[in-house]
Amino acid sequence: MNKVFLIGNLTRDPELTETASGVAVCHFAIAVNRNYSSQDGERQTDFFNCTAWRSTAETVARYTKKGKKVAVVGSVQLRNYEDNQGVKRTAVDIIVQDVEFLSPRDSGDSFDEIDDAPAPRAAAPKRKPVLQAMDDDSDIPF
Repeated sequence: MNKVFLIGNLTRDPELTETASGVAVCHFAIAVNRNYSSQDGERQTDFFNCTAWRSTAETVARYTKKGKKVAVVGSVQLRNYEDNQGVKRTAVDIIVQDVEFLSPRDSGDSFDEIDDAPAPRAAAPKRKPVLQAMDDDSDIPF
């Protein structure tokens, strides 16, 4: 089974593009703190490149930005390539299956969907029920 769960902060704004066939793809990176500190007391951090596809890609690009905390569920994918000097390298990517936004929405965020949403309506005041007297002089059944 190839499944990974990560919680971290975006290290840069997400980059949304499309493939030649029109499929949305979003690239972003997250910084994940380790649970322990090194011998000199510094917290260690790992950086993961993430790729989201289709509607998940569009959602990540629309509602996140650098510094926001996210939870990512996905799978690990290894990529082998040759760099400009001819050295063979391996890259680790996280293919995102699901993402959850963990940072609270700031009042300064200016996302199109959020700004265009209608203001919430005030709840109508609740009316108290009207009680009516009963004219029942019959015997009590108990």
